[in-house]
Amino acid sequence: MSETSDVLVLGGGVIGVACAHALAARGRKVTVLDSGEIGSGCSHGNAGLAVPSHSIPMAQPGMIAKGMKWMFHADSPFYIRFRCERALFSWLWKFRAACREDRMRRAIPLLRDLSLESVRIYDSLRDIPCHYERKGLLLAYRTPGGFGEGREEAHLLSGFGLASTPMDGAAARALVPHLRDAVQGAIHFPDDAHFDPALFVRGLAAKAEAAGAAFRPKTEVLGFQVSGRRIAAVRTSAGDLAADEIVLATGSWTPGVARDLGLRIPIQPAKGYSLTMASPAAPPAVPLILVESKIAVTPMGPRLRLAGTLELAGLDLSINERRVDAIRRGAREWLDGLDGLPELEVWRGLRPCTPDGLPVLGRPAAYDNLILATGHAMIGMSLGPVTGKIVAEIASRERPSIDVAALGPDRFS
Repeated sequence: MSETSDVLVLGGGVIGVACAHALAARGRKVTVLDSGEIGSGCSHGNAGLAVPSHSIPMAQPGMIAKGMKWMFHADSPFYIRFRCERALFSWLWKFRAACREDRMRRAIPLLRDLSLESVRIYDSLRDIPCHYERKGLLLAYRTPGGFGEGREEAHLLSGFGLASTPMDGAAARALVPHLRDAVQGAIHFPDDAHFDPALFVRGLAAKAEAAGAAFRPKTEVLGFQVSGRRIAAVRTSAGDLAADEIVLATGSWTPGVARDLGLRIPIQPAKGYSLTMASPAAPPAVPLILVESKIAVTPMGPRLRLAGTLELAGLDLSINERRVDAIRRGAREWLDGLDGLPELEVWRGLRPCTPDGLPVLGRPAAYDNLILATGHAMIGMSLGPVTGKIVAEIASRERPSIDVAALGPDRFS
């Protein structure tokens, strides 16, 4: 006999936990499964940012040329470990096709709306102890060319209602004295927020559990029992589990899980790294992106996190010390006051990237009781709460409060 729930969420990262919280708040009986510990994957050691400022998708004009400068250098911000895999070459071909002006402009207002609603939900969850602050995000530049590109992107976003303030190097250093004299300028986006992501996910899971959600860590998905257009049960290492609705929130592992259902979801794992150290006596007043080095610097209470790099290397969780050293070295080239700070944790995680830079959110046509919520790439933490809200609406057979038709899982067919 299968154990039953109203909704079974596969994946215990920020997306799965946010879905559980939103569903449980509606009175649904929710069970969340994860092969590891809840919140221990990509949700644990990321930069901890909610970023309306990042409403331009990764697939954008000029990205291919930029990537070509870096992709063959193992310690560069963007690196592809080429493998003779059909899925990788197919993903790269689709990514190339998505890097168009018209597609980017259609994506920006959707990412903007999702991001702003997510920040609103974060604001409503301030009682979760995770060092949450909404002070904006400072994008810093060391080259005139980089600063010029940054101002162009800020101008583009301003046309979609996202405000920002450019400042010269002196003004940037007045806001963040740690910045070195080489910084040419910066752009401040006031709508962004930052926090400790691991503390947030654990706190949100506790809220969901208090509302009735159940969490089952260390439970692997082994397959599915399908009956016509419905998933009758999920076969797991802890037995068969049935539910009225199944939510697939398995991040970078989605292609393999979805394949068992006959679905092809083009997601490539993008490995990111972070280095967490004890906070300096006077931490940066706002989180930073060191743009040319692609390093995020986030104050998290007693800790300071340096996060960055994007490595397409498959489902590989090994730690490449060259890439960790590149973050360590790059941050010190930009910032004073990091020498001598105790290093507390080196981390890596796999961000699930779609070729068009947009999440996968919605029901596939082949199943009546399946919802996909995955493919959030580097903005999964940013979009976690709003994704949970929309999944709860879809599971309740309601029209989503934000039109996410463009994010449907069948768009790659």
